Amino acid sequence: MYQDKTLICKDCGNEFVFTAGEQEFYAEKGFENEPQRCKDCRSIRKNSMKTQKEMFTANCAACGAEARVPFRPKEDRPVYCSDCFAKMKDE
Repeated sequence: MYQDKTLICKDCGNEFVFTAGEQEFYAEKGFENEPQRCKDCRSIRKNSMKTQKEMFTANCAACGAEARVPFRPKEDRPVYCSDCFAKMKDE
C-alpha cells in the first residue's frame, strides 16, 4: 500500500524518509500535503513559535510561601502555591 519516500527538507536541504506508517497516519488524519521539513527542523520551528509566559510572584494564601503564577495576581483573589492548590483540588 504505502512505501517509504525520501523527501528533501525545505529548511536544511537534507534528505529525510517519509515512512509508510507516517503516510498512513497522514491519510487517516486527512492531511493532503507531504511534510516539507525533517523532524529536527520541525522541532526547531515548533519551539521557536512558543512564547515565554511572563511569570508573577505572589504569596500563597494558605501557607505563605512564595508562588510563581502565569497571571497578574489581584488583591481581592487568593493565590495558592502548587502544593496547596493540589491539596485543595484533592479535597
